[in-house]
Amino acid sequence: MPKLKTKSGAKKRFKLTASGKVKSSQAGKQHGMIKRTNKQIRNQRGTTVLSDQDARIVKKFMPYG
Repeated sequence: MPKLKTKSGAKKRFKLTASGKVKSSQAGKQHGMIKRTNKQIRNQRGTTVLSDQDARIVKKFMPYG
């Protein structure tokens, strides 16, 4: 069997934790900060762990994760 390829878009956007969960950057933080509240901006720092439903979709694109 040949090696499976990882989707390049998923490789750049997501990381897998040691326990197999999927980490990603916070949504809604790319532009338009002027219209967001300070509380929203503060809470969207760093990374977040995807929900199980979303993680299942992402893991299909990362076969050796």
